[in-house]
Amino acid sequence: MTSPTKASAITTLAPETLHNWIAEHRDLIVIDVRSAAEFESMHIRGSYNVPLPLLSEHTDELAARLGSRVVLVCQSGARAEQARQRLGASGIEGAHVLTGGVPGFVAAGGDVVRGKDRWDLERQVRLAAGSLVVLGMVGGKFISPKIRVLTGAIGVGLTFSAATDTCAMGKALSAMPWNKATKEPTRESAILQLPAPEAGIAA
Repeated sequence: MTSPTKASAITTLAPETLHNWIAEHRDLIVIDVRSAAEFESMHIRGSYNVPLPLLSEHTDELAARLGSRVVLVCQSGARAEQARQRLGASGIEGAHVLTGGVPGFVAAGGDVVRGKDRWDLERQVRLAAGSLVVLGMVGGKFISPKIRVLTGAIGVGLTFSAATDTCAMGKALSAMPWNKATKEPTRESAILQLPAPEAGIAA
C-alpha cells in the first residue's frame, strides 16, 4: 500500500489495457463497486463485488487488503471514481478507474459473466427522473399548476446530485425489491474474503 503523502490524480484505464492486465498480472485486483444486483446481471470475470456504500463504510479495512495494482469498475465510471477518491484518502493512490465501465469492457471484447438481465441503476435513475418531470408538466397543465413544483424539485435534486457527486434517487432505487440480488455482499463476504495482495485475481 502506498503512502498517502499527496493527493492522487484521476487515473483512468482503457478497457483494452485491462483486458491485457488480466492476462499478464497475477497481482491484479478488480473491484466492482456497483450494486449486487447489477453485478449479478453482468460482471467482469474474476472481479470482486464491493458496492460503493459498503466500500465507503469499510474503506480503511478494504485498503489494507489491496495491493499496488487495483482497478475500480462501475457502469459508467462515476461511482468508481468516488471509490477511488475514498481509497486515495486511505493510502491507495494508484487505483485505476475503468473507462466506460463494464459496458466499455464488453465492447472491447472483454470476458464477462452474465446472469439475470436487469436495467442498471443509472438507467433506472434516468427513467424515474424523466417520468417525474413529465408527470409534473402534464399534471401542472391538466390537474393543478401546483404540481409543476415537482418538476422544479427534480431539477434541484439533479443539480445537487451533480454538485455533490451523490444520488439520493439512486440510493432509494437500489433498495427496491427488483434491485436486490440473491445474496447481498457483507463486510465478511466482500472484504474479508479478498485474497492477500500477492494472491492475484480470482478465477
